[in-house]
Parts: sequence; structure tokens; C-alpha cells
Amino acid sequence: MKLVGSTTSPYVRKVRVLLAEKGLAYEFVEDNAWHAATTVPRYNPLNKVPALVMDDGESIYDSMVITEYVDCLDGAPLLPREPAARARARRDEALGNGLMDAGVTIFLERKREAARQDAAWIGRHRDKIDAALATWARSLEARGAGALTLGDIACGCALFWFEFRLPELRWRDDAGLDAWARRLEARPSFAATRPPA
Repeated sequence: MKLVGSTTSPYVRKVRVLLAEKGLAYEFVEDNAWHAATTVPRYNPLNKVPALVMDDGESIYDSMVITEYVDCLDGAPLLPREPAARARARRDEALGNGLMDAGVTIFLERKREAARQDAAWIGRHRDKIDAALATWARSLEARGAGALTLGDIACGCALFWFEFRLPELRWRDDAGLDAWARRLEARPSFAATRPPA
């Protein structure tokens, strides 16, 4: 298997963490979809990462599609088989992806020249982040520590990316989120996939 992506992408990190948790070997091909010489479109016509090249050479893309595939491979699955529990796990992963989407939108909007930035657009996505963080904090409080889930991986990758790119969000001010995050950071899968300083 070959994973194509950037070390700074939270979507790529989510897949890398899952691969590490399952103990699966793969080749990591670092590529930046924003560079003119990118090879990402060879693997994903949408020019987005991550893309996973399977052993037969076929590519799959979108982090949720990739995690569905990887979870079916060797190692203990993180997605339950029972339909309602599986739907909750996928919902929590979608919450993490939504956090990533909103954060990336803010980050990219802020890259525009100041006069062209849309404060209302940024505010709309900040509201999504605030609501999602509150939802995740309540979920963690209700379930307790528990076993690692795909929702943990997705939300963890989103929140750690916020520290990297949007530190003003200060989500660690929530004691429950901070305690949960510290448990994740202690896992080798998260430690090994930290973005570069």
C-alpha cells in the first residue's frame, strides 16, 4: 500500500494514525497538492489528499473512504459491526472531518489579502467549530475514557491541527477536552504522526 499526502494535513494524519493503530505497513509518499509539480492528480482527479494506492495499483480517495477500507484490513477493527453503533462511529468521524473542513476553510480564507477576506464567512465556520467542540466535549463526558474510536482519531487530528494552524481557538481551556487529548498524545500512533514544527 502507498499513502499519498502531506504531513501537515489533518485528513492524511487521520489515515496515518489508523494505519499505525492497526499495525499496517505502507509507503508514505509526501506530496503537496498545492504545488505546481504535484503528482496528487495521478491518484485523485480532485487533486486532494489523502489518496491510498492499494496493492493492485488502484487508488481510493477521501479520508472516510480510506478509513472504511483500512478498517477492514488486518488488526482489530475500530468500526463496530452492529448497525447503530457503526452509524455512531461514522457520525463521530464525520464530526471530526467537519471540524477539519471548517478549520481549513478559515485558514484558507485568512490567506487572502486582508481587504478580500470575508469576516462573516470566517465567523460562520467559527460557529461550526464552537458547536462541534461543545458536542464532542459532551460526548466524551457521557462515555468516559473508553476504547479508542475512529471518532477519537478524527476529532483528535482536527484539534491538534487547530493548535498547529489556528492556535487562537484555545480548545484546551476545556479540561475534559484537554485530558482526552493528553491520552491521545501519549499513544505512539499520534506521537509518530505529529506535523513538523
